[in-house]
Amino acid sequence: MLAPAYTVIMSSDKSKAASQTDGKAAQSKKSEMGMMSYKMFVFDQENFQGRMVEISNECMNVCEMGMDRVRSLRIECGPFVGFEQMNFCGEHYILEKGEFPRWDSWSNCQKNDYLLSFRPVRMDPEKHKICLYEVGEFKGRKMEIMDDDVPSLFSYGFTDRVGSIMVSCGTWVGYQFPGYRGSQYLLEKGEFKHFNEYGARHPQFQSVRRIRDMQWHQQGCYTMASK
Repeated sequence: MLAPAYTVIMSSDKSKAASQTDGKAAQSKKSEMGMMSYKMFVFDQENFQGRMVEISNECMNVCEMGMDRVRSLRIECGPFVGFEQMNFCGEHYILEKGEFPRWDSWSNCQKNDYLLSFRPVRMDPEKHKICLYEVGEFKGRKMEIMDDDVPSLFSYGFTDRVGSIMVSCGTWVGYQFPGYRGSQYLLEKGEFKHFNEYGARHPQFQSVRRIRDMQWHQQGCYTMASK
């Protein structure tokens, strides 16, 4: 028997007039977005010490830029995704605008204290919408999230396993554990038919949030239902 479908709507304290103003601002933000560039400064020592290199595009191997590894960095305009291995391999971490003086500022688990490759995150200027499925190939129970962050899927009655994902719009990052902890999974616009397609070794997936750099967002809602 299928579990009953239900919907949870997040309340908004914004007035209708404010929403209309926000909509105009959103259009302005979208126009500005195409004019913005990516820029970050990486350092081979912690706390922004040692050799420094500026990166504004893909970097498959920092060693080719005269560095043996990156131990701290500063994002001027992003976001970027950093990888523990060259050629965009291994564990990866979402790096939004700000400062990262050492490994524990981009990761809450010391699997590696440096990064070796980077690339800009593809930002979708539209609203955010994502569908999480319990099983691969978009089967099983489904949770749809629109323009909101969810620190715990389980607390809203959904499973702690996600076998496939469909990102309709926006750019997201999923986490292995509740509260945005554990391994990170970059979810750009597109389809992920199996958990290994979004970079996971197993389907454990318990929280998800929007990547919101250079974008405007409205309060939204999420719905969950059995397929």
